[in-house]
Amino acid sequence: MRSGFEIIGHRGARGLHPENTLEGFAAALAAGVQRFETDIAVTADEVPVLYHDFVLNPDITRGPDGAWLARPGPPLRALTLADLARYDVGRIRPGSRYAARYPDQRPIDGARIPTLAALLALAPAAHLTIELKSDPTRPGLTLPGPRMADFVLAVAEAAGALGRIRIESFDWSGPRHLARTRPEIARAWLTEPATERKVTWWGAERGGGSIPQRIAGEGGGAWAPEHASITEADIAEADRLGIPVLPWTVNEPGEMSRLTAWGAAGLITDHPDRALQLFRGR
Repeated sequence: MRSGFEIIGHRGARGLHPENTLEGFAAALAAGVQRFETDIAVTADEVPVLYHDFVLNPDITRGPDGAWLARPGPPLRALTLADLARYDVGRIRPGSRYAARYPDQRPIDGARIPTLAALLALAPAAHLTIELKSDPTRPGLTLPGPRMADFVLAVAEAAGALGRIRIESFDWSGPRHLARTRPEIARAWLTEPATERKVTWWGAERGGGSIPQRIAGEGGGAWAPEHASITEADIAEADRLGIPVLPWTVNEPGEMSRLTAWGAAGLITDHPDRALQLFRGR
């Protein structure tokens, strides 16, 4: 394991606690997690909040009457912060596929969708990897990546947290904007096979170069690939170019050990508890 290896709790520690909630982050902090990944949407009144989906997810969201949403929606972009305060996101819908994926998650009824500012205040020493949830394939559903990045930076700057954040996105327009306007801000470039095949997410033709070569051409930063899609040779190439590799979402100890042996610089995981136990003492 290389020096400075990062164990990053995905959406807090989604395997154990309700995702992207202050209560979940607080419980993970108490268990010793100091690095987190979270997702950002921007509300109708332009407040960055922690939520993964572009629209309200009926598998994790209950309305003011306590009932599960019957269908996805509305978009986060169409709701104000006051609107969001009406929804409970502290439990997974029983019987759903989502619940089957995370049987160890402990519900925290009453948890609300928090602001980025509230998370930065809750965890003043933690390092955050912040994913901009912009979608270049559906204009109007979200803010454009560059504008979303600027809102996030404004909140982080007000909190004195610029030195402990990293901004990432599948939509490369956000990190590309930062590379040009705020190169001192740490950034990462998210990929998965579906977005790698579509120019829309890259914002330009990729040409014949590899993803590490493309990231180097964008000014560098970390590469955050879907963990099952990369090889040892991919990590070795990225390492030669000075690009740390942070695979997601790595939940099984065997996969954690394999990717670490290949030279990954860290792991994004729903179960940081497993990673901390596996690597304790190394």
